[in-house]
Amino acid sequence: MLELRYNPLTDEWIIVSAETQRRPVQPSQQSCPICVGGVELPEEYDLVSFENRFPALKRNPPQVSSESDIFLKKRSFGICEVVVYTSRHDVALPGMPLRQIEKLVEMWVDRTVELFSHDFVEYVFIFENRGKEVGASLTHPHGQIYAFPFLPKRIFAKVEAFSRWRNQKGSCPVCDVVVEEVKLKKRIVFETDSFVSLVPFYARFPFEVHIYPKRHVMSLPELTIQERSELAKHLKIITLKYDGLYGQEFPYMMMFFQAPMKRLDAELFHLHVEFNPPKRDKDKIKWMASVETGTWAFINPMVPEQAAEMLRKVEVNEL
Repeated sequence: MLELRYNPLTDEWIIVSAETQRRPVQPSQQSCPICVGGVELPEEYDLVSFENRFPALKRNPPQVSSESDIFLKKRSFGICEVVVYTSRHDVALPGMPLRQIEKLVEMWVDRTVELFSHDFVEYVFIFENRGKEVGASLTHPHGQIYAFPFLPKRIFAKVEAFSRWRNQKGSCPVCDVVVEEVKLKKRIVFETDSFVSLVPFYARFPFEVHIYPKRHVMSLPELTIQERSELAKHLKIITLKYDGLYGQEFPYMMMFFQAPMKRLDAELFHLHVEFNPPKRDKDKIKWMASVETGTWAFINPMVPEQAAEMLRKVEVNEL
């Protein structure tokens, strides 16, 4: 079964996908489907993207019909891609050469442009789940891209917030946050000419980090060559600091928030990257339980300034 179902209580569409139950979970390197010679990638490669064999959304989804004018269904138009960062099974972002991450950023740019070109795509969402703690089914370094046929609820909330800020203050909230954080310095983890990585004042997770371009850009394709290179450096530095924090592979959810390019107010949006790690200590997990999941009201057990200081102090020697 593959379909969209409407929730009238929250005004959002839910993806129902039985296909995702069939995906492999934590296979060994010998049976990894995205290693060279695996079922998905039998030939040699450097980095690659391809459509997910077990997608939640499809270019040509099956026909559906609503049960009534209350229980509404729609076809699951969309595209789900897997992005394999490298042919090496035993590295992740922190261990990859900077040039490889730069090529990965270029691939994300290319996929953003191509996926937004489809009539049925309303939003392109790039993400990575690292670690079994956040549901990663493969250990081989990879991420995913979902091209949605609707604007997901949290993206809609962000768009509305950007619009309200512009109406009230005449500016962009991310631009204003960047100026203030660069002035204060106390939550910054890493800074370059074009980007700043910081634990936000409003962090929901203990070691949450956001990467903000200092220039107002809506999406990845707008970044200059130099900015793309700096973004790659920030991704490497932050993930290196995560792994160095407790001397272990640090699980995280990495998410790219780009403008919904087909909306008339897309220019209000400011590109940013969020890292949401589930760790609150070396051996403790910050679970998203009833309050967070049910209400979106997060309880952060760590002061953001303390988390920023801990991450700043992690020495990074490899680039």
